[in-house]
Amino acid sequence: MPEEKELLTSVENASASEKIKTYTKLSGPGWLQGAITLGGGSLAGSLYLGVIGGTQLLWLQPLMMIFGVLMLSVIGYVTLSTGKSPFQAINQHINPVLGWGWLIAAMLANLVWAMPQFSLGTAALQQNLGLFNGENGDLLCALVLFSIATVVVWMYDSKGVKAFEMILKILVGIIVLSFFGVVVVMAGELNWGSIAKGFIPDFSLLSQPADKFAGFIAASSAPDYWNNVILDSQRDRMVTAAATAVGINMTFLLPYSMLRKGWGKEHRGLASFDLGMGLFIPFFLATTCVVIASANQFHGKYDEGLLNTEMATEQTAKLQGAYEKNLAGIQTHLGVMESPNHQDRQLAAMLVSRDAFQLAGSLEKLTGNKAVSQTIFGIGVVGMAVSTIIILMLINGFCLTEALGAKMSGGVHRAGSLLPGITGALGFLYLWSNADAKFWLAVPTSIFGMVLLPIAYFTFFCMINSKELMGDALPKGGKRVALNLAMGLALLAASIGAAWSIWSKAQWVGVGVVGAFILLVWFGHGYRKLNQKLDRIEDKLER
Repeated sequence: MPEEKELLTSVENASASEKIKTYTKLSGPGWLQGAITLGGGSLAGSLYLGVIGGTQLLWLQPLMMIFGVLMLSVIGYVTLSTGKSPFQAINQHINPVLGWGWLIAAMLANLVWAMPQFSLGTAALQQNLGLFNGENGDLLCALVLFSIATVVVWMYDSKGVKAFEMILKILVGIIVLSFFGVVVVMAGELNWGSIAKGFIPDFSLLSQPADKFAGFIAASSAPDYWNNVILDSQRDRMVTAAATAVGINMTFLLPYSMLRKGWGKEHRGLASFDLGMGLFIPFFLATTCVVIASANQFHGKYDEGLLNTEMATEQTAKLQGAYEKNLAGIQTHLGVMESPNHQDRQLAAMLVSRDAFQLAGSLEKLTGNKAVSQTIFGIGVVGMAVSTIIILMLINGFCLTEALGAKMSGGVHRAGSLLPGITGALGFLYLWSNADAKFWLAVPTSIFGMVLLPIAYFTFFCMINSKELMGDALPKGGKRVALNLAMGLALLAASIGAAWSIWSKAQWVGVGVVGAFILLVWFGHGYRKLNQKLDRIEDKLER
């Protein structure tokens, strides 16, 4: 848009306040990123980080999001500098297997991860907000979520882009304010010194349990057993949260949303600001508030009703199964000759998995009103589900248009956008509640997505260092050295997270998938080199 470019040029040398005012007015793609990352995965990850690590793990998600924003800024810089479709640029200048792998992984992630969003949204509508609890309630919820998402996405594929982006900003704002409100309610009983300290990275938590468990572990019947159980869970939650702060489909969304808006070289400064304002700040505020609330309510604590049936409540019944499973684990370890002691039972109760609805229920004693606590969380969770469904649909539209070589708007984009809505709604109604079906859908998609995230980061690393692709826009001097060092750290962190996730989910099968993909990448590199040689020979013959 010529007017936008003129406006950006006019504030190049303006004051910081004037730039911020202009950038805020023109922002957009960063808010799309914020809408997708604030989904069910972020909620669950933040909730359990608070349970297992308390406020000691407040630093983890913001740090990984900083790395994610860095890599998104890189692909954004490449796209805006070259004006080329990243998918086509990767196939032409880097490796076609990486290009197609990136696209397919993003599509798979969209189609599969839409299902738990419908599940999350339905649960919030029914349990927290008390809606659609009658006959065919699940079907009505799925139809409502699908209809809202479809209407909003189709606005994007029309002249209503500004309205679309405004709706997304409002949804993200609702999410942040809802969870911020939860922390405000708790403010009087929070240890703000511990919270501040929790933002200092503490990598010792990869090798030892959080401090609050130490006394209970020491007094238990089997300290080594509980140390290993807690540490394994702690590592798993840490590494998974780190690896999924920025998903593979998010890396696909950003460049195409920029191209769709007509952004170019003049928008590079705006793009970085947009990611900070629309992605990092909402993610930081929302996930931090959930971790704080979860830590305050659950870390090192347990439902008294699990150990004393006279104190059991409605919430206790939902935790009973997980508690008995944890208790069975320590009993098996001790053998029939010895029974778990009181500290064993306390640890078994502390380590049960909670969800958003237990957290909402626990707020009742703070708010003094069940309706208030359920509504606060219900609004936030529904906002998370709806915004994520919308963006998964939008990304899939971009994926299909690229795969078919079509325009980024029109019938193909709309058809691609509908697919995650359809698979999400039908999958929620008929598949996601089935544990076996969930496993066979989620595990391969997770493995493929986890493998591709560090590979996508590596691809972006190659792209921004490619003279052939970047031309005069290639970073130079100290700026290039600093950028490569930062990208190297992000790549290392994503690789560690991916390796842990793949091994924990599929072990040698996952390793085999990685090996097969790397082999394909090697063949793809050879194929591209061969084509380049053939093109050069053809050019010589034509001369």
